[in-house]
Amino acid sequence: MTLESLGPPTGIRCTARRSNGEPCGNRPMRGQTVCRKHGGASPQAKSAAERRQLEAGARALLADLDVDPVGDPLAALLRLGGQAIAWQEAAAKLVNELADIRYRAANGTEQLRAEVALFERATDRACQVLATIAKLRIDERLTAVSERQAEAVIGAVEAALAAVGVTGERAVDARRAAARHLRLIDGVGA
Repeated sequence: MTLESLGPPTGIRCTARRSNGEPCGNRPMRGQTVCRKHGGASPQAKSAAERRQLEAGARALLADLDVDPVGDPLAALLRLGGQAIAWQEAAAKLVNELADIRYRAANGTEQLRAEVALFERATDRACQVLATIAKLRIDERLTAVSERQAEAVIGAVEAALAAVGVTGERAVDARRAAARHLRLIDGVGA
């Protein structure tokens, strides 16, 4: 998809009115509702039109995404948390590289750099995701899932030992070895 394809559709006309009250009739500039004569060529109108075109392109791209359903929402939320932190850290790097967080615009007004606004949004988003993770107690839930899985494996080991006739001290040693191995796999350590 190109920006040219996001121009006004055929038949769309400038929404402004002429001095005699009649509709303008000219084609609006790309990404705008008015023509060049009615303000479409102003810097702020061009900037707003560019933003609208980029947003339209992003919406079109998102509409075409072929996504799979989330199989493990806990893992997906944790991955989203990692992405939010990575985005915040990348924005922080951009801000740290700035000589000044403000600049003078062409009209003489002092403006905040876009990198600072991006950093603020990224920080807010990371805080929201992390607060959601904390609120849902995901770490506790994942620990509980791991414990249930370990119990199931140990139960299977015990059943296998009983089936082959291993009892007494040898069965206790085998259970301990299985539990120790499961802790190592889970990253807890022996």
